[in-house]
Amino acid sequence: MDDRYSRQLALPGFGREQQQALASARVLVIGAGGLGSTVIPALAGAGIGTIGIIDDDRVELSNLHRQTIHRSADVGRSKAQSAAESVAALDPAITVRVYDERLSAENALDHFTGYDLVIDGSDNFPTRYLANDAAALSGIPLVWGSVSQYGGQAGVAWAARGPQYRDLFPVAPPRGSVLSCEDGGVLPTVVATIGSILATETIKILTGLGQPLIGRVTIVDALSGSFRELSYASDPAAEPITELIDYDLFCGIGPTLGAAALASELSAVTLIDVREPWEAEIATIPGATLVPLGRIPEAIDFLADEPNLVLYCHHGIRSQQALELLAARGVPARHLDGGIDAWSRLVDSTVARY
Repeated sequence: MDDRYSRQLALPGFGREQQQALASARVLVIGAGGLGSTVIPALAGAGIGTIGIIDDDRVELSNLHRQTIHRSADVGRSKAQSAAESVAALDPAITVRVYDERLSAENALDHFTGYDLVIDGSDNFPTRYLANDAAALSGIPLVWGSVSQYGGQAGVAWAARGPQYRDLFPVAPPRGSVLSCEDGGVLPTVVATIGSILATETIKILTGLGQPLIGRVTIVDALSGSFRELSYASDPAAEPITELIDYDLFCGIGPTLGAAALASELSAVTLIDVREPWEAEIATIPGATLVPLGRIPEAIDFLADEPNLVLYCHHGIRSQQALELLAARGVPARHLDGGIDAWSRLVDSTVARY
């Protein structure tokens, strides 16, 4: 222990007791993407004894500029498994638990059981609210972060000791109002900065050092090189968290279908492509009927007679809009989570990505 952790043990206030606390700790990381790529090796290097990694995604070439826990040879592989192998290479004594699946309301409480702390490095609002609520129900702290373009933010939600993510963001932002990394881009060094803050907050909580970011958010602006802090408090009028809910619905996202689930149901659904004709010429899912988003209102009567409607677009933004148009007319439908891009990544790589 002395050689590997000698630089930590030399810190004021950081001794064998703190190092043992890290060795005994069990931390679950949601996401082995951008934030996870910084968080996971930092936790392993610090000596966290057990690290759980949950992520159902696969490594893509476009990930590598910021998701540096993965290598070019890992493209196409499970992110969770790739990250676990990186931890093993860094320190084979670390116990790593791999969950190659998406966190959901059905499995979150089971996964959180047995962990002392959860780090949310996800990239979508339904998962952020789910992580907050599951951590509150499990009685454990949640360290969370997010990044977009040239900025990011990080904080701690701990229901037993202060305000939660819901107190800061009681209502999810409108669908499409916050750009994803895929649509808006992201500076890789911002991801590393926020990831380092998440790992530091985790170490502080587990060892009892310093003051965790409870009721405070650190906000980073890379273009100005500035850090600022936002303080917030618990909402006394907020409804207590008593159960997990439908987080897609809470965030204004209509009924979704994952790519793998669609593949298993493909012969039993009416598949509607709401992209433009030029996009369908590049790539399409077999059996789809093209009805561009702008034509949905005039096609309502036709679509109302079709059974088991599933809509898709490029990433899921336009199909969500089409879903809302159909719902307003009482036409039930679902849409493909992640669009044809997810289908290409997760089901059929012969379908072109553009």
